[in-house]
Amino acid sequence: MKSSNQSPSVENENENNKEKQTVQNIKELGTNKVPTKDDKTIQCITIIGEIEGHFVGNPQKKATKYEHVIPMLYSIEEDPEIKGILIILNTVGGDVEAGLAMAELINSISKKVVTLVLGGSHSIGVPLATAGDYSFIAPSATMIVHPIRTNGLVIGVNETFEYFKKMQERINEFITRTSNISEEELTRLMNAKDELVSDVGSVLIGKEAVDCGLINEVGGLKESLTKLKELIKEDNNNETT
Repeated sequence: MKSSNQSPSVENENENNKEKQTVQNIKELGTNKVPTKDDKTIQCITIIGEIEGHFVGNPQKKATKYEHVIPMLYSIEEDPEIKGILIILNTVGGDVEAGLAMAELINSISKKVVTLVLGGSHSIGVPLATAGDYSFIAPSATMIVHPIRTNGLVIGVNETFEYFKKMQERINEFITRTSNISEEELTRLMNAKDELVSDVGSVLIGKEAVDCGLINEVGGLKESLTKLKELIKEDNNNETT
């Protein structure tokens, strides 16, 4: 009679495969696991380094690739076991189109979303920080708010400036729609001239981001998870009533 137990060699092979998959997930997606039916009710997504869009960034820099984040968000939306998402941000910004696309997707997902700014969430990281249902910022974390900019060759015609203007309007509309900051205050912060050495804009540290209405609350991981669980519980209660 054959034994149903696996041999030690098969068990070791399975463990090695799991370890390889974990390392691959961390390397490619920035998380130790991707959403599956066996996951818990909360999924964590990290957006770190530079947001990489249509062009490949500097290989020496840390980057979050939007072609990785978008399928992950889709799989979370389709997974009935996952009820909430914690998004941890420490980004210098990056590709505007890619960052805004991810922000819109986060904002439109049916799961409850809490964002946490650690270190910093600059430039296009600002709408990513406001895209969830509730946002936190660590006391020492910073957010740099400034108008969009580009480097390299720019064609100096009116159409180019109109394009930048419309892109800025899209970003401003998203931020004011997903946070408590007014259009006037956002414009003032973006055009401030006395805080950045070689650019216009503002640096907001911790509570300053809360005071102006960009972020909901100062807090860390504990506060973020507590709030997310509260939102999930409220959502479950609404479904049962």
